Amino acid sequence: MARYTGANCKLCRREKQKLFLKGTKCFSDKCPIENRNYPPGQHGFSKRTRMTDYAVQLREKQKVRKTYGVLENQFRRYFEAANKKTGVTGDNLVKLLERRLDNTVYRLGLAPSRKSARQLILHRHFTVNGTVVNIPSYLLKSGDLIQVREKSKKLDIIHDSMKRIKDNMLPTWLNLDKANLQGVFMKEPERSDVQFIGNEQLIVELYSK
Repeated sequence: MARYTGANCKLCRREKQKLFLKGTKCFSDKCPIENRNYPPGQHGFSKRTRMTDYAVQLREKQKVRKTYGVLENQFRRYFEAANKKTGVTGDNLVKLLERRLDNTVYRLGLAPSRKSARQLILHRHFTVNGTVVNIPSYLLKSGDLIQVREKSKKLDIIHDSMKRIKDNMLPTWLNLDKANLQGVFMKEPERSDVQFIGNEQLIVELYSK
């Protein structure tokens, strides 16, 4: 399985904003964005000329792709699927990304980051409707029950992550049972309910050329 193996903090620095790829480190003084808020590399600190429209669109796509941990070919497939569905393409794209299992595990607070969520899923620590699922990109449907496996309920990474989740932080389309370490994907989210880190319309314009 192809995956990005480089430094996550460099991805945030390239976009010059926090993408929250490192869990608790992103909320601490150790986050490189706090003191090195410029792109990595020998030319990162130099003054740059005005970005073209294409460059702006590309950066928005890269920002969203890195946030959700999706490689280029898979991201393009998400766009093509969103374009075929009825409704606004940008909204459909956001909904597809939010339905991913790794994203939902992160949103529920069962993992400190989406990358950690992917690793936990690959190591078979979660079930969906009682069946072990080890595919991070698995798309959830309304009513799906996500549970931590019984043998995995003592993992420190899960309990430490749960401490950061408050009831008012939980997305409206998810329901969390902290005592039993399980959650329900209630419904497909509305675009207005999703705190999205990029501008999906610019991504649509980029892929529509």
